[in-house]
Amino acid sequence: MYMDKEKKFKLTESEILPLIKPIGGCYASDKITIDGDLIGYMYREDPNFEKDSGWRFFSGTETQDYVDDPNNLMIYDVNTIANYDKAIIPFLTLEIGSELERNNTNSFSLIKK
Repeated sequence: MYMDKEKKFKLTESEILPLIKPIGGCYASDKITIDGDLIGYMYREDPNFEKDSGWRFFSGTETQDYVDDPNNLMIYDVNTIANYDKAIIPFLTLEIGSELERNNTNSFSLIKK
């Protein structure tokens, strides 16, 4: 996992446990990794690089301007993001094109597959 030395992450490297088998990288918003917000919206798209899982994770509170600023998103190992919000784990095997949002049972509902 790449750790930006200028950012103060909610979890330290020593707090990241091996929760899932390696599936590659993903993009996640600082709202999750810095602010500690739960994931509210996640989707899987075609990978952008060799070890990209295609997963993208957001709190759901990001504005378009926030997402358009590359300083607010980073590439992580999917396991790292699973440590921030374990509720995503059962859905990580879903196919490309899957979109999910957090529901009122603190799990995720499929929007599109």
